[in-house]
Amino acid sequence: MTGTVLVARVDKAGDVLLAGPAIRAVAAGAREVVLLTGPYGRAAAELLPGVSRVVEWRTPWIDLAAPPVTSPHVLRLLRIVRDVAPEQALILTSAHQSPLPMALLFRLAGTPRIAAISADYPGSLLDVRHVVDEDLDVPEAERMLGLAGAAGFRLPGGDPGGLAVRRPLPDVGHLTGSPGYVVLHPGVSAPARAWPEENWARAVHDLVRSGRRVVVTGGQDERGLTARIASGIGQHGLSPGPLFAGGWMGGGPLRLRGWEEADESALTEGWVDGRSVATGGRDPDGPSAPRGGRPGGRGGRSVVDLGGRTTFPELAAVLEGACAVVVADAGPAHLAAAVGTPVVSLFAPVVPAGRWAPYGVPAVVLGDQRAPCEATRADTCPVAGHPCLSSVPSARVVEAVDRLTFVKESVT
Repeated sequence: MTGTVLVARVDKAGDVLLAGPAIRAVAAGAREVVLLTGPYGRAAAELLPGVSRVVEWRTPWIDLAAPPVTSPHVLRLLRIVRDVAPEQALILTSAHQSPLPMALLFRLAGTPRIAAISADYPGSLLDVRHVVDEDLDVPEAERMLGLAGAAGFRLPGGDPGGLAVRRPLPDVGHLTGSPGYVVLHPGVSAPARAWPEENWARAVHDLVRSGRRVVVTGGQDERGLTARIASGIGQHGLSPGPLFAGGWMGGGPLRLRGWEEADESALTEGWVDGRSVATGGRDPDGPSAPRGGRPGGRGGRSVVDLGGRTTFPELAAVLEGACAVVVADAGPAHLAAAVGTPVVSLFAPVVPAGRWAPYGVPAVVLGDQRAPCEATRADTCPVAGHPCLSSVPSARVVEAVDRLTFVKESVT
């Protein structure tokens, strides 16, 4: 049994979640696992099983808002590593990142044994240099688990190697209503990965019309986006149409009880999370809601906007309660996988889906994976009209949700 192992994954939340299997392998053979991460990955790091504690440092060669390389900033990392005093360190990176700058600093801090994947000759910086064939699109979770194995760590018996989070998760029923809704998470870290906003609004409209309850999620800086999408029914040229009760699809949707006589204005002046938008009418389990009033009842509202209203653990719980999650290539896709929820992945091919698509859960990947932007790692789409994702219609999303929820119903 090794003593303290320092694991570095200094990227965003999704990258940290994908490191989960490797970290659990290390934890099975170490008394303590300290995870070094950056500010964008800390919330995810604190949810990972096997992590004893989390330390944070902004990495100038990885952080999107890269801090300058200064002596005080570098000395801060050296102090962190010396305080941890690891017997070993594993530096987890993606194929486009070099572990060698971090290995140099760990070595200067006195770390006696360092392991990483490196295509470049590491000299004396690495004790375990793991070489992989980067021409193969190996899933990131497996790539990092392979490094753990090369360093002498294996998953314990009974661990299937999927993504996971600590339990228990918070109770979020007061935010979402009963489980069985569809989560839509429209936010992305780069415009090249975004599905057009009007397509998200259409998806809300079409999912509600098909009988689904919808929960729209997003971060604090995405509240405007989620509000516009959640209130998109009746906008973007969409007709409200007949709305149906949410929950599992069982032989086709049932018309929402109490809405048989609802007129057009009643359907377009209801509530989404307390704001007058397009889900009005009567509550399926209670008396008629006043025009512009908030429906109550057990079934919950047809559309709920949770943009900026959840912590990271609460977001995990919201995703766990969903029958499916619709999301672009963003951290919540991996968080959904970590709680076992099927994912509809609107995936721009700027990075390979074979490496970065949701791991270990039923998933449908939508988007043209052979578009001209393939493998460019572009933050802004280099192709006019963003065809790889703008060409995906809402109907494909609804169809994918139906396929995945059928799978989930069959399993459970």
